[in-house]
Amino acid sequence: MIFRSLRVLVALGATLLAASGVQAYPDKAVKIIVPYAPGGASDILARVLAQKLAERWGQQVTVENKAGSGGTLGADIVAKAAPDGYTLLLADVAVQTIAPALYPKLPYARADLAPVINLATFAHVVITAPNSPLGSMADLLQRERAKPGSTNVASSGNGTSTHLTAEMLNSVAGTKLNHVPYKGGGAALADVMSGQVDVMFIGSPPAMPLLQAGKLKAIAVTTSRRMSALPSVPTVAEAGLPGFESIAAQGVFAPKSTPREVVSTLNREIARIIQLPDVRARWSQLGADPVDNTPAQFGEWLDGEAVKWTKVVKESGAKAD
Repeated sequence: MIFRSLRVLVALGATLLAASGVQAYPDKAVKIIVPYAPGGASDILARVLAQKLAERWGQQVTVENKAGSGGTLGADIVAKAAPDGYTLLLADVAVQTIAPALYPKLPYARADLAPVINLATFAHVVITAPNSPLGSMADLLQRERAKPGSTNVASSGNGTSTHLTAEMLNSVAGTKLNHVPYKGGGAALADVMSGQVDVMFIGSPPAMPLLQAGKLKAIAVTTSRRMSALPSVPTVAEAGLPGFESIAAQGVFAPKSTPREVVSTLNREIARIIQLPDVRARWSQLGADPVDNTPAQFGEWLDGEAVKWTKVVKESGAKAD
């Protein structure tokens, strides 16, 4: 929802600042740090956003990939950057909601990254091989109740959202899925496609092309409602687990103490961009739903997600690789 009155007030404030002689933001190049390797969801969204912002501002907007430690290396770079709006983070919200519970010596605190806007949300898709006997989440639950621990579940690594979503299912459904961690999503997907591992919870962006090509089968999605991109695939909740929800989300963050007017400008500009028809179409190709919220709303949602995932980490005993 776009709060028009709030955005009008923000625009008026920017006009008054310009009239008073304060330099308008931005007046130089802006850098977006993506704390993962090129080619993933964060990287794709960052490059779309950078191009659109550069066109709107007439300033260079660059993307730098700073992969390492599950995204926390790049997040720490931004947390320690000058709080002026010229170094931003575009990342999976796990750097704020999961990492603080998972890494005992995290070099930054949640408060060191100021929420700007939630760009998009993704479902985790429960995938299996096309010829798998598991045709639905109900099949999986029935197998597990008959023989606990008989189902292998792949993940892209210990402590990742793909791992913790499986642990959430274990907690809610009383299953004992046998976790098989991999060093990255590619190898895990390959073994699920070949049938060497039974299932995997995976974010929709890497899954969509493989599902469309018939190389994988989707048996459920983890959002509270069915995905528009996969309307025939039921939710996990529909299999008799009401309230089950695991959302992967991408957000933009700035260093704490970044001026409020700069954060508001970024929020307003990015909100306009993610409503553009070509951007919405790109998000749809990734199986993503665009989100338009204020920094305060984004922050409140992150607080709730942090509580949920901290509980999952503690109950499962999950450790980072």
